[in-house]
Amino acid sequence: MIKRIKLRTLFIGGCITLFFLVLVGRVFYIQVLQGDFWQKEAAKTWAHTTIIKAQRGEITDRNGSVLASDVPAYTVVVEPKVIHEQGIRDEVIQGLHEILNKPVSELEELVDSKDKDGNLNKNREVRNEGWKVDQEVADKITEFGKKLEKEHDIRETGIGFVKDQKRYYPKNSLAAHILGYTDRDGNAVAGLEYFYDKLLKGTNGSLNYQSDGKGVKLPDAAETYKPVVNGDSLKLTIDSTIQYYIEDAMKEAYTEYQPKSMTVIAADPNTMEILGMANLPTFNPNEYWATKNQGDFYNHAIKSIYEPGSTFKIVTLAGTVQEKLFDPNAKFQSGYIMIGRRRLNDMRGGWGRITYLDGVKHSSNVGFVKLGYEMLGKDRLKQYIENFGFDQKTGIDLPGEAKGVLTPQYDVEYATLAYGHGKVQVTPIQQLAAVSAVANGGKLMKPYVVKEINDPNTGKATVTKPEVVRQVISAESAKQTSIYLEQVVADQKIGTGRHAYIEGYRVAGKTGTAVKVVNGEYDYTKNVVSFIGYAPVNDPKIAVIVIVDDPKTELGGGGVAAPIFKKIVSQSLEYMGVPKVYANDKNGKKSGDDAVAARTAPNMVGQTMKSAREQLLDQGFDFESVGGGPAVVSQYPSPGTALSSGQKVYLLSEQGDKPTIPDLRGESLRDALEVLSLLKVGIQVSGEGYVTVQKESVNNGKTQVALTLMPNKQDAKDTEAASGEATGPNAESASEPKPDINSKQNAASSN
Repeated sequence: MIKRIKLRTLFIGGCITLFFLVLVGRVFYIQVLQGDFWQKEAAKTWAHTTIIKAQRGEITDRNGSVLASDVPAYTVVVEPKVIHEQGIRDEVIQGLHEILNKPVSELEELVDSKDKDGNLNKNREVRNEGWKVDQEVADKITEFGKKLEKEHDIRETGIGFVKDQKRYYPKNSLAAHILGYTDRDGNAVAGLEYFYDKLLKGTNGSLNYQSDGKGVKLPDAAETYKPVVNGDSLKLTIDSTIQYYIEDAMKEAYTEYQPKSMTVIAADPNTMEILGMANLPTFNPNEYWATKNQGDFYNHAIKSIYEPGSTFKIVTLAGTVQEKLFDPNAKFQSGYIMIGRRRLNDMRGGWGRITYLDGVKHSSNVGFVKLGYEMLGKDRLKQYIENFGFDQKTGIDLPGEAKGVLTPQYDVEYATLAYGHGKVQVTPIQQLAAVSAVANGGKLMKPYVVKEINDPNTGKATVTKPEVVRQVISAESAKQTSIYLEQVVADQKIGTGRHAYIEGYRVAGKTGTAVKVVNGEYDYTKNVVSFIGYAPVNDPKIAVIVIVDDPKTELGGGGVAAPIFKKIVSQSLEYMGVPKVYANDKNGKKSGDDAVAARTAPNMVGQTMKSAREQLLDQGFDFESVGGGPAVVSQYPSPGTALSSGQKVYLLSEQGDKPTIPDLRGESLRDALEVLSLLKVGIQVSGEGYVTVQKESVNNGKTQVALTLMPNKQDAKDTEAASGEATGPNAESASEPKPDINSKQNAASSN
C-alpha cells in the first residue's frame, strides 16, 4: 500500500515536473525565440499611429483666382450584411444607381459580395462612381439614407461614406494643359501639378499614442507628434480672363475648320510671363478618366515640333536688319530662284520685280532666300537661328518640353531654312520667345508660368524674376524689324497679315503656311497654318502665336490663324486697359500724336472707377488707376489741363494705410512729384529728368518712395528696357548686354 502511494506520488511529481519543464520551455520559446514577433503583435494592440494628411498647395492665377485646390471629398460605402438583414437590397441598388449613375449589375455585385468563408462582407467601397464624390453627391446619399430609415422604421441602412479630400479644378477645362491633374489616389500626373509636385504635396504629419486592450487611450502614456507640413501654393503668370479669351476664340475656329489640333500661347513679350496657353482638343482635369483619346492630354505648345513656315522669316529679317543688309527699297525678281539644280518657288508664280519690303509683305520665299542664304550666308544664318533660341529648350517650367531640330547640311537646305522649311522644326514656345525678342528690344527671355511660390507654413514668398538669356539683336534693329512687320499687317492690299489688323492698335506680325510631311513626303493636301505677332508695336503688352494643324479649308495662315489672333489680342488689350490710338480721321478722331496733343484731361473726379476707365478707354486716353476704392477721389493732371503727347491720366481712389504706388518710370520729375504728392507719401529724388528707377520703403510707419532720374527720356526708357524685368515699382536697372552674334531640298512654299 505504502509502496503504491509512493509510486503515485512519484508519478504525479514527475508529471508536474514535466509540465513545468514544458511550460518553461514554451515561455522560453515565446519570450526569447519568438520575442520580436509577439512584441510587434502586442504593439498592434496598444500602439496606434494616426496620420494627419497634408493639404496640397493651392494654384491661383496672377490675380488670385483659384485654379486648383484641395476640397472635402467623400467615398460611398455599402454594408452588404446590414443591407440584407434590413431587407432593403433592391431599394439600395436602385437608389445608388440613380444618384451615382453606376450600372445596376455592378451594384448588385457589391451588395451581394461575400468573404472567403461565404459570409456577406461587412463593408465595400463603391468605386469608381462613388469614389471621392463632392459635397452635393454626399448630401444626396445622406437624404437617401434618411428616406430609407423613415420608410422602413430602421436605424441602420448599410449606406454611408468615408470623409477624405480631393483635388478640384473650379474652372474645369480652363488652362487644363498648364495645370495638368492628379489622379484619384492623389498622384500628380501632368502639367504644373507634376512639375512642382514636391512643393505642392507637402508632408503628412502623425500622432503616435498607446491604448488599452479596448483601444481607449492611456491617460499617462507618452505620445509622439509629428506636425503636418502643408504644400506650397503657386501664383501663376496666367490671367484667367485672357485664358478665357484664348479658349473662346479657339473653340469658335475649331468648330468652323475642324482641324486635327490647335495651339495658342500668349505672353508678355517684355518678361515672357505666360498670360495664357491652350490646346484643342482638351480635357477636364476633374473628370480626366472620361477622356478616351490620350492625345487630348498632349501639350502641343511645348512638346510638338513642326516646320514653322513663314513665321520663321522673322528671324531671317531680324538678322539682315542687324547686319545692315536689309534695304527695303532695293528690288529683286520674284517667282523662283535656283540653288544648284533645285528650284525654289514663290506662291502663285511671284509678283515680278518688287522691293524687298514688298517681298516681306507678300511673304516671298525667293526674297528671303536672297536675304538669308545669299546676304547673310549659311554660317551667319544658322548662328542667328541658334541665338534666337532654336535647337535648344527654352527652360519653361512645364514638363516634357521638346528641343526642336536644326540639321541643314546641303546648300538647298540652308536656302529653305531662310523661310522656315526643310531641316528645321520648332516648338510653339520657341517661336513665341524668339518673336518676343524682336518686340522687347532684342532680348531673348526665358518663359515661365509660376510667378510666385508661397509657403503657408512660414509665410515666405519666392518671386520669379524675368531672366534674360542673351541679347540677340540691338534695340534699334529690333525697332526697325518691328516697323517692317507692322506693315505686313497694316498694308490692307498686299500684306499677308492684313486680317490681323486691329483698328486703334498698332500690330506687327507674320503669317505662316507649311505643308505637312506624311510618311517622309510632303502632302500638299495637309497644312499647318499659323500667325505670330504682338501689339501695340510702340509699347508691346502682349505677344501671341496661333497654330492650326490641318484645317479643313484652303485658306492659309492669313485667312485662318490671323483672325483668331485678332480676336484674342483686341479683347486682351481692351481688358488690360491699353488705350486705342486711331491712325486716321474715321469717326471724327484725329491721328497719332496730334490726337493726344490736342486733348485736355477730362474730369473724372466723383465718377465710379469702372465708369471712368470705360470712358477713358473708349476715348483713347492713356491712363492708370491707383488704389482699390470704388470711386475717383482725385486725378492728375487736373481736369482741363492740356495733355502732352503720350502723357498719362492718373485716377486715384481712396487709399488705405499703405497707399498703392503706380509705376512712374519714364515720367517726368514734375509728373512723378504731382502724383506722389496726391498720395501723401515721402519722396526722395536723385538725378534729374525722367524716372528710371523707383523703390518703396517704410520709415516710421510712413511710405517713402525713392526716385532715380536721367536727363534724357529715351535714355530712361533704354535703361528700363535693359533691366529685363517686369514693369513695376521695385524693378532695378541693369547694363544692357551687347548683341551676341558671330558676324562671320526644295520645300513647299509658305505665306
